[in-house]
This record gives sequence, C-alpha cells and structure tokens, in this order.
Amino acid sequence: MKYLSIYLNDHLAAAVGAVQLARRAARQNRGSEYGEMLERLAAEIDEDRHALQDLMKQLGVRGDPVKLLASVAGEKLGRFKLNGELTRYSPLSRLEELELLSLGVEGKLALWRALRANVDADVDFDALIQRATAQRRRLERLRVKAAAEALVAP
Repeated sequence: MKYLSIYLNDHLAAAVGAVQLARRAARQNRGSEYGEMLERLAAEIDEDRHALQDLMKQLGVRGDPVKLLASVAGEKLGRFKLNGELTRYSPLSRLEELELLSLGVEGKLALWRALRANVDADVDFDALIQRATAQRRRLERLRVKAAAEALVAP
C-alpha cells in the first residue's frame, strides 16, 4: 500500500499540473481549432483527476499536499521558458505545451492500465483507458499541425 499511495499521489500531482497547463494553453489559443480542443481536453483531464481522487478515497489513500503544491509551482515556473519571443506566446510555445500534454496523457494511460491489472476497485478502468486513448489521438493530430507551424513556417 505504501508504494500504491506514492504512485497515486504522483499521478494526482501530474493531473493537477496538466489541468492548469491545458487551461492556460486553451486561453492562449482561444478562437482557434487548438483552443476548442484544449478546452475540451482540460475538462476531460479534470474529470480524470476527479476519478483518481475518488479511487484514492475508496482505497483510503490521502492526497499529498506537498506534491500538489510542487505541481502547481512547477506549472507556473514552466511559463518562463524561452520560446523565441520576448513578450508573447509563440508557435513553439504551442508545440511544447502539446508535447507536454501528450506525455501526461501517455502517463495517465499507463496509470489506468496498471491499476486495471492490479487494483480491485469500483472504477470503470476500461472507460478511462478509452478516453485517454482518444485524448492521445486528438493531441497527436494537433501536435503534428503545431510542429509544422513552429518548425517549418517562416
């Protein structure tokens, strides 16, 4: 149970950061195909976060406030990364945010699969896996488009 608690808290912290990142990216891309998809993704990641919290309650696992605070701080610090522009959002920002979100969704997919195979809980892991797989597909389509805009466009 000790390792399961750590594992779940690590993923919860990542989910909190991912929701913040997806919401911020959606705001930066409002009015575009990116913005619409990122708004939907942020809502879905938040639903997944709630599902994880519900599972943790079922299992009697308490959240780690230090990890959650570190996740929030890390997401905010990540905003200061150089992106090729001094004061504004750039196509490189979009690409890197989509890549970070893709990595997060991949990790979440691994989480749901590991839990489905090893944890007895009242959770529809198959539905969560299916949603993460759909998120991964949508993100990849946008990531490829963003890469062309950031890396090939003049």
